[in-house]
Amino acid sequence: MKLATRAKIVWCPGCGNFGILKAFKDAAAELAEVMDLKKMVLVSGVGCHGKIADYLTLSSFHTIHGRVPAMLAGIKLANPKLTVVGFAGDGDAYNEGLVHLIHAAKKNIDATLIVHNNAVYGLTTGQATATSAKGFRGRSTPEGNPEEPLNPVALMLASGASFVARGYAGDAKHLKEIIKEAILHRGFAFVDVLQPCVTFNNTWKLYREKVYKLEEPASFDEALQLAYTQDRIPIGIFYREERSTYEELVRVEPRSADVSALLERMK
Repeated sequence: MKLATRAKIVWCPGCGNFGILKAFKDAAAELAEVMDLKKMVLVSGVGCHGKIADYLTLSSFHTIHGRVPAMLAGIKLANPKLTVVGFAGDGDAYNEGLVHLIHAAKKNIDATLIVHNNAVYGLTTGQATATSAKGFRGRSTPEGNPEEPLNPVALMLASGASFVARGYAGDAKHLKEIIKEAILHRGFAFVDVLQPCVTFNNTWKLYREKVYKLEEPASFDEALQLAYTQDRIPIGIFYREERSTYEELVRVEPRSADVSALLERMK
């Protein structure tokens, strides 16, 4: 299946989005051997990342700011046979959409969310987001960002996501493997991707110096400890577990004894 469209790619030259696009295309091409890509639906949000759906021939929806997780949940509930993959930016997911993100993880929606985390509002020319570094100077913080950045990996671990990973746009081959594992995972799969913005937050040098590949931790506690690593930046799969998805719990037929008992108590 041809994945590239004829749409002109309009990202800035050197943008980390190119690495994410390549990693996803390569992952999808390999997954085509084990799944029907015609049953895959993409959802993208508001931000520079949102154009990614225009560059792929797969079915897609473009939704409003912060609502990518909610759209993923709706699609999966409506048709559980579909494979749903969302793309969001850090402002999109960790600012406007934070509540939707947390509840998607808590519910264990059977969907994959890939966050293009460049730690800046690039589309609106350089405002600080929840993941901007302390001291970051941008249009909304000309004297330096006074806040410590949000830790997306730790947040998703604490929120109950059943698959939590971090990738790096500068290593498309490694990111491809993470994306494949995320899509194949049954449950809410979260992938935070370190994605430099060459125009407003050029972090290429920083990531080249600090990023390293981790070996998948053996326990939740070890994963959480690694999420708070500061001197270096681990990338890879932090945690995964198998448990019932939200769709299975609400669409179960016939109802399980536990669900029936709960409904009785609610009468």
